[in-house]
Amino acid sequence: MKTRPYHHGDLRTALLTRAEQTLRDKGPAALSLRELARDIGVSHAAPSRHFKDKQALLDALALDGFDRFLGALTAARESGETFADRLDAIARAYVGFATDNAALLELMYSVKHEPGASKELIACSQRLAGIATGLIEEGQRRDEVRPGPVEGIVLPVMAAIHGFATLAANGTLPAEEVEQGLGATIAFALRGCAA
Repeated sequence: MKTRPYHHGDLRTALLTRAEQTLRDKGPAALSLRELARDIGVSHAAPSRHFKDKQALLDALALDGFDRFLGALTAARESGETFADRLDAIARAYVGFATDNAALLELMYSVKHEPGASKELIACSQRLAGIATGLIEEGQRRDEVRPGPVEGIVLPVMAAIHGFATLAANGTLPAEEVEQGLGATIAFALRGCAA
C-alpha cells in the first residue's frame, strides 16, 4: 500500500476535530494517532509533527475543550443584570456544554487530574473555577449574595450545577425532565446564596 504524502493545510485542527468526533462516537479507547491519520488522509507519521503520543493528543483535546467551555461560561456570566440572571445563565451554559459534549467533558475532568497534567491544562481549569468564584464575590459586593467565605458558597452551588449537568449528560435524566430539573437546581442554588 502506498502511503499518501503529508499535504494538509491545518493538520493539528483536522486531527483535533476528528479526534473529538471519534471520542464522541466511540470513546477514548478508540483514539489512535495512526487511525486519525488514515481517517483524514495523511501519512501515519504526520500526526507526530503535532502530538508526540496519544496522551499529548488527549491533553490537547482537553485543553481545547476547556477553552471552549471557558468561553461559554464567560459569555454567560456577562449576559445578565443581576446575580440571579448570571447564575441562571452560567448554569444553563454549563448544562448545555455538558449535554452537547459529554465525552469531551468527561475527558477534560479526567485528564486534568492525571499526575502529569500540564501546567496549561491546570491553569485553564483554575480559570474555569474562577468564573464561579468571581460571580459569588461580585454578588457579595452588590449585596445579592450572603456574606461569608466565598469557598463555602461556591462549592455547594457548583456541586449542584455540576452534579445536575452530569446526570443530564450521561442520560440518567430523561431529556424531557432536564429543563424542569435545571430550573429547580438553579432555584436551590439561589436559595443557598440568598443575602
